[in-house]
Amino acid sequence: MDLTASGAISVPATKSGARGLAAASFVLAGTLLSLTGLTWDIQWHDDVGPDTFFTLPHLFLYSGSAVAGIASLIVVLRTTAATRKGKQVDPMVGGRAVGVFGRTFAAPVGYLVSGTGAAMFLLYGLWDQWWHSLYGFDAVISSPPHIGLLLSITVTMVGAVMVFAVARGERWGKFGTIGSLAVLTGFSMVTVIGLSEIDAGIVNTVVVGTAFFSVLTVIMGAEVIGRPGGALGVALSLAAIQAVFWWFSPWAAETYASMVGLPLRDNVDNVPDMPAMMPMSLILVAVAVELVRRFGTGRALAALGGTIGGLIVTGLQPVQRAWIYGAHLPPASSMIATIVAGGVFGALSGFLGWRFGVMLRQLAPAKENSDA
Repeated sequence: MDLTASGAISVPATKSGARGLAAASFVLAGTLLSLTGLTWDIQWHDDVGPDTFFTLPHLFLYSGSAVAGIASLIVVLRTTAATRKGKQVDPMVGGRAVGVFGRTFAAPVGYLVSGTGAAMFLLYGLWDQWWHSLYGFDAVISSPPHIGLLLSITVTMVGAVMVFAVARGERWGKFGTIGSLAVLTGFSMVTVIGLSEIDAGIVNTVVVGTAFFSVLTVIMGAEVIGRPGGALGVALSLAAIQAVFWWFSPWAAETYASMVGLPLRDNVDNVPDMPAMMPMSLILVAVAVELVRRFGTGRALAALGGTIGGLIVTGLQPVQRAWIYGAHLPPASSMIATIVAGGVFGALSGFLGWRFGVMLRQLAPAKENSDA
């Protein structure tokens, strides 16, 4: 994979912006479809039971990857055609083009990542269908093909963040970056479920993982936007997603079960599973990050903001769960150990969030970078 020539923008700014917005919007819409399908599918497993390959929640998951993948493919093919004709490629649309398969294709780097994730999803989807043909109903989310599917969607969501980060100098680029980071944060909540398999003694690894991923994306948002409001924008966007899914998940599971003639489980509590995983304390984390950034930027301050964020999430996440489910708080020893681990991993996520944010800023064209 090597860089191809990429010159100045050769189309009017308004036309360039319209093209960039249209393509990026389809990728973001695809990730939202996938997130909707996932929260619906998790609720279905909890409220109704096992499922087969062809269910409505699964179709949302598949459609999301298809929409993002087709949009990415169209951009890659258009960029390849323009490059072969000797035309200058607009770096505002997905970033500078890179040569793929010996320069057979010229792919803007953001769309290369999102398209690769979609292609991986197709392969894992075929594996999932074969898996269902062997074992029938699927009762768990942690089957091997499911893990591959979830990782593939995550890659596509990372590509969506990259696509919008390229255009962060535009208003739509800023809002898209914030929105795509919020979608990535929400989707990462299912990833942390796998951390429950790690034996860390009295430390709650799921809570620590929740803090790590959520603080990471909040600090990335602050760094990419580079102005006050980036961190808070990610947190507020996630809160909006959480609020919508809080109503949607139980309603969709019950309505679909009624449509296909399946009963709900006897112990249904009407608690939306995936939205309940999302930290409600993230707005406090964002406020803390914004206050820390008033003293400047850099790895040390990012790590400080991450530490504070990690302490907030790990301290309040057990309280959130106890409130939602009417359960008891974990033992004090477990909470203290988890909070300490949250501070340590929060510092790491703060540093990584700063580093990844800097990398995303470098995707923007040179002129836009110099103005930032």
